[in-house]
Amino acid sequence: MKLPDFPECNHVIVQSLAHYSDQALLSAFQRDPSAGKYFTALFCRYSALVYRLIMHTAKSPVQGEYLFALTWRHLLHELSGLALPEDENQPGEKSSLTLQNWIINVTALCINQVMLPEVEAIHYSLREASPPLWCYVERALDRLEPTQRLMVVMAKTFRWSETRIAAYLQAEGEQLSPGDVKARLQFAYQALEAALPKDIQVIYLGAVGSEDLASEAAIDPELENLLSPVAL
Repeated sequence: MKLPDFPECNHVIVQSLAHYSDQALLSAFQRDPSAGKYFTALFCRYSALVYRLIMHTAKSPVQGEYLFALTWRHLLHELSGLALPEDENQPGEKSSLTLQNWIINVTALCINQVMLPEVEAIHYSLREASPPLWCYVERALDRLEPTQRLMVVMAKTFRWSETRIAAYLQAEGEQLSPGDVKARLQFAYQALEAALPKDIQVIYLGAVGSEDLASEAAIDPELENLLSPVAL
């Protein structure tokens, strides 16, 4: 089985975390939920394992890749409350619960319980957005104003034109012209990028930042292209 390539795993920020234990990465993730690098580092460590498990049982590549992303979204949510035994990485000690075992169990649960849509209804593309970016873009979308979020999803997920979006919003009582929609979309894209963790902007969008992420990240116009695979 050919494994997908995830360039983020070679990024200097992710590489700088490669020597940390699972417990250390988990603790850092839980202490600093505003950072995305710790989850990304765990993804890079276990993506091959999860991918093999899922694709072995997938009915189609498209459904398999979508389930792969959904599984990592579920893992992101559940990691916040996960408690591993303190002695997981102590020499000579064996624990029934390690992060790897837990990830395998959660993956199996998703394989057995997640009801996948038909291929035609799936808008996710692994080639265009790896799971960590997809997860954090979804979280950023949730922070937009309702109308902003709706317009972004219409434009990038369903590829509606500005004229069609304006007509829909007019029917809902919003008096907006196609030009108004275009202007609001540009503002929404900027708000969406600003809502992403700074380190995710640096890792995935090539935003300018120092190694400690102290500097401000520049707005990246390529963010628009990453929204098309966002599935709701």
